[in-house]
Amino acid sequence: MPVAALKPLPTQSTSKRAVQLDLPYEPVEKRPLPPGRPREWYVIHNRRLKAMRLAIALLDSGIYMPNQARNERIHVTAQLIGVHPPSDTTCHMVRALMRYAR
Repeated sequence: MPVAALKPLPTQSTSKRAVQLDLPYEPVEKRPLPPGRPREWYVIHNRRLKAMRLAIALLDSGIYMPNQARNERIHVTAQLIGVHPPSDTTCHMVRALMRYAR
């Protein structure tokens, strides 16, 4: 077997420009949330899920740095993927997720 065949594939994208989102995505099957928690737990849980979806969509569209993800850009992405417009708190969470994923 040639040595070149044993060489690992690169893990970073070598794309020169942003890759468009592959739409439409098929949503994951929803399961009911556990009962008996305080209302605030459900609010935070859903906010984290929305922030993760938005962060993934931004990363897929070529926005890799938190300072590139302004509130306006996050709102446009939310509209693109079909979720309700995020609050300022959720936008902050999106940037935090992008920051800590590095």
